[in-house]
This record gives sequence, C-alpha cells and structure tokens, in this order.
Amino acid sequence: MKRFAIIGAAGYVAPRHMEAIKVTGNELVAAYDKFDSVGVMDRYFPYADFFIEFERFDRHLEKLKREGKGIDYLVICSPNYLHDAHCRYGLKLGADVICEKPVVLNARNLDGLQLVETQTNKNINCILQLRLHPKIVELKKQVDAASAGHYNIDLKYVTHRGNWYNISWKGDDSKSGGIETNIGIHLFDMLIYLFGKPTEVSASNKQNKSAKGSLKFKNASVDWFLSIDANDLPEGNGSSSFHRSIVINDELLDFTSGFDQLHIQSYEAILAGNGFRLANARESIELVNQIRK
Repeated sequence: MKRFAIIGAAGYVAPRHMEAIKVTGNELVAAYDKFDSVGVMDRYFPYADFFIEFERFDRHLEKLKREGKGIDYLVICSPNYLHDAHCRYGLKLGADVICEKPVVLNARNLDGLQLVETQTNKNINCILQLRLHPKIVELKKQVDAASAGHYNIDLKYVTHRGNWYNISWKGDDSKSGGIETNIGIHLFDMLIYLFGKPTEVSASNKQNKSAKGSLKFKNASVDWFLSIDANDLPEGNGSSSFHRSIVINDELLDFTSGFDQLHIQSYEAILAGNGFRLANARESIELVNQIRK
C-alpha cells in the first residue's frame, strides 16, 4: 500500500484523485487546501489529516518522513500557476509526484523540473487522461494503420461555467493560462498524440468565454473551438452542461461519455511505472504557449 498526500483538496478535480487512490488500494494520509470545504474527503479518507496552512502541512509531512512513515506520492491539484513550485516541493520531499494538467504554464519551466527529478531521483507523472479514452485509443490505431489519407477535423468542447469562473483564479490568464490552457490542454495533447507535432498554428477571436483557431498536421487539418458559455451548447443538448465532439471527415465521433474511469486508469498506469512523464507533456505545453501568443 502506497501513502499519498494531496495539495488542492478543495478543488474541482481532487475527488477524482481521491477516488483513484481509494480504488487502487492505497491511502491518503494528509491533505492541504487554504479553503476548508473538503467534506468530500469523508467519502474516501475521513481519517486523513487536513491542513489549511501550508507550513503546518509541510511540518507534518517532514515529521512523517523522520519517523519512517513518509509519503510515496504527492498529488498536485492546486491552481495551474502553482503546479511548478508544488512539483518541486514534492520531489525535494522525497516523493514521486502526480500532477494535474497543465504541469507548467510555460514550457521553459520543464527543464528546471527535469533537473530536480535528476537530483532527487524521483519522477513527476502527468495526468494526460484523454490518451486513455477508449474512443481515442481506437482512433489512434486507425490513424497509425492508415498509410495515406488526410483527416479534416472539427473539434468542439463546450463546458458551461458560471460567473464565478472569471472571478476565480481560472479567469486570470496569468494564473490559469486562459481557456486554451485550462480547458483545452487535454484536447491539444490528444491531437498531438494522434497526429504528431503541428506544422501550422493559428488562433483567432479570443474572447472572455471562448476561443477558436486552427492547426495543421502532416496528415490532418483541425478547426477547434473552446467555450465556457452555455449559449454555445448545441441545440438538443438537453439538460447537459457540456458538449464534446470531434467530426472527422464529416463523421461524428462523440466522446461526451467514457470519462468516469480515466483517472483510475491513470493511477493504475503510474503505480505500474507506466505514467506519462514531462517529456510526454512538453509538446502540448509548447503548443498552448504558441496559441496564447
């Protein structure tokens, strides 16, 4: 059984990590968040120690380490702009790290993290869960098997967020990286996973709640659209607050469902030594850097 701690326990994605830790038969021993709305922990690890001050969290983990009960993994679910610092903290603590997307906002910071990995002999594992989605895995097989041909792709991702979004750190591009990073990073990573590095990058019509652009790959042309505006949800979407679709050569690949187990699968791979590393995340980070510029 591996011992985990988490930074960002009150965040949107933290329960998926708690569930994955639980399902894979491991233990969450400590959690930190400056906000105390963490009742979700009762569902998974009600006896984990919880801290709202980082200094006390740090002191607790150091004490566990001295007593020979240190953590094996530090999970990072904090705001995007803090991922870099929290990853370095986990490595220097002597733990492997599991970090939510994006692992950094700027690609140049990856070199520093790789240096700390080497110095500590510990690893950062990046959550790139769309690479594990069954429909994307199947599409990857089809793309790799095709010796010729060109894919024309229309990619839409709409996930409604309320007025709180732009008031929070997520609405501050310097902290979140903007919609292209906070909402789009997994989609751009998925496209790179499928088609390789893009040869042309363009973005247009950047607005407060949406962004769109196009990408050219060796064997694919992609028009992409990202939005957090409910007005952009398609007609007939019912009561659902999100819509994810890929239209490939006029054929719809609907991957709205199938996300429930992806964090669990990610943890299974990481625990088996097969997690996605910094090198896997680099090209998508570089791409969103280009798009932001």
